[in-house]
Amino acid sequence: MENGNTYEFDLVTIGAGSGGTRASRFSAQHYGAKVAVVELPFGLVADDETGGAGGTCVIRGCVPKKLFVYGSQYSEEFRDAQGFGWQDESEHKFDWQTLVNKKTREITRLNQVYNKLLKDAGCERVEGKAKLIDRHTVEVALAGGGTRRLTTKHILLAQGGTPIRADVPGKEHAITSNEALSLPDLPKGPIAIVGAGYISLEFAGIWNGMGKEVHLIFRKSLPLVGFDEECRAQVAENMRGRGVHIYSETTPIKLDKKEDGTIDFYYQGKDGETKCLNCGLVLFGTGRKPLVHNMGLEEVGVKLDKHQAIKIDEFSRTSVDNIWSVGDVTMRMPLTPVAIMEGMAFAATCFGNRPTAPVHEKIASAVFVRPPLASCGLSEQQAQARLTGDIDIFVSKFKPMKNTLSGRDEKTLMKIIVKVDTDEVIGVHMVGEDAPEIMQGIAIAMKCNATKAQFDATVGIHPTAAEELVTMRQRARRIQGTGTGRGHEHGRMAG
Repeated sequence: MENGNTYEFDLVTIGAGSGGTRASRFSAQHYGAKVAVVELPFGLVADDETGGAGGTCVIRGCVPKKLFVYGSQYSEEFRDAQGFGWQDESEHKFDWQTLVNKKTREITRLNQVYNKLLKDAGCERVEGKAKLIDRHTVEVALAGGGTRRLTTKHILLAQGGTPIRADVPGKEHAITSNEALSLPDLPKGPIAIVGAGYISLEFAGIWNGMGKEVHLIFRKSLPLVGFDEECRAQVAENMRGRGVHIYSETTPIKLDKKEDGTIDFYYQGKDGETKCLNCGLVLFGTGRKPLVHNMGLEEVGVKLDKHQAIKIDEFSRTSVDNIWSVGDVTMRMPLTPVAIMEGMAFAATCFGNRPTAPVHEKIASAVFVRPPLASCGLSEQQAQARLTGDIDIFVSKFKPMKNTLSGRDEKTLMKIIVKVDTDEVIGVHMVGEDAPEIMQGIAIAMKCNATKAQFDATVGIHPTAAEELVTMRQRARRIQGTGTGRGHEHGRMAG
């Protein structure tokens, strides 16, 4: 009861993705809240009527993508094996449908796991589409028909985001990441991918590894804006070396669907000329937007920012004091583990009487290109722009041991960024095999404010690529910070 009102629930969460599920479970299990979770019916391809417990990451994002990355790696392993004495005695054939079917079974299983997690935590699952009627009432258009009104003390908005297409004529002929992981067949012709972020580069690597001709088109000079420039250049070099056609400083113009089902993709290159590429498939990886419309948010006073993301304070509270929000719908740092962290912080704040602000600094992230990029802390460019004083840059670029026999002409890049006056390691970056696994360990050290002296005092494991991170002694250069920060307050910007 609050102000004489009795509510059916302590919390109604809209969205059963990673952030919403964690927040709901912790609120119920750890703090005794009565929780309902509203989510759309399960489906592999999301739309206005389809979603599913687990959200984008589990159903049509990180998890199935990583399974496809694994699948795409075998072609390079088969080639590299010959350098180690394995003879290519049989023809290795790839069957897309086998991978898609096995992926679908695994994703269906994980969706059931998420539903069970909510049930075992004591959360009520309400399947349908949610809309806010007032600050304490959520109306659900039930999947089976009819409506149900849920009254609640608190509301948590965790409905995530959705991919967007570049606004060009014929954009309806392109697919997004929603459909890319569930294609019935791979196209016979080349694949054009528009965009320079995680999604575009990862799918370029996946389809390239599966033997497709891939063309990657983006507006900037390098892919992966927000990451360290030296690493961005290394990723582009590696992708070109593996056969991906890269068109930088290039703008999409229009798409024309032909009678034979192929697509004429028109683009303007850096020379200013308009050219055409005939494709079997076009993927737009041109960003995502928060799911905020037709939900009654603004009508009840929930404010949006200039990017149409939900505005929140440091504790994830919206402009309405009993309505909260976590995850991609806030666009703070759209990464699954970040949404999970925000969900736990919300539960502690709202129901645990422990005001907890999620900390968005020194968060490691990875791009699962081939070979992958991983990063924690500031890039060289961010460090220089945000901090004051001297900053040392340590760089190592080398041929990994495996490539000495495989014959693959590809380098590993490692980089450490140090604030000189404190000796604090403020950024670590790597492009190379196992970079994400290595960076997770580095992130722990950085969270503890590790210094370069502590890195140097650590004994490496030999022979590994990772030992290079504790043996870099000679700085590549020293730069001068042009900002005002002194360290600790920094965090890596989302890419």
